[in-house]
Amino acid sequence: QVQLVESGGGLVQPGGSLRLSCAASGFTLDDYVIGWFRQAPGKEREGVSCISRSGSRTYYADSVKGRFTISRDSAKNTLYLQMNSLKPEDTAVYYCTADPVTRCRSNWYADYWGQGTQVTVSS
Repeated sequence: QVQLVESGGGLVQPGGSLRLSCAASGFTLDDYVIGWFRQAPGKEREGVSCISRSGSRTYYADSVKGRFTISRDSAKNTLYLQMNSLKPEDTAVYYCTADPVTRCRSNWYADYWGQGTQVTVSS
């Protein structure tokens, strides 16, 4: 059974930081393209960031480049998203995702999703 469980969301002020974590079970993250999508009310679903199976390639949406960093810990089978210099427009539900077929490029997609964690950036 494939399972992805996010944690680390919460309320933060503009300019602040959060680190999201995603614990995987039922499969090995290193065998999948893994990453993060986000969904905000009234906005299109956005692929935030992904990392390749080898870990050698990453992709970031233009909206988060220079502020977010994706990483993984193979020993812990865990994915992370470090979010710095947060803006109100980053407010969304963030989903950890995985896919065994896609490539980590601008048109990446995902079959497996976690339950999501709420990130709210507000004064």
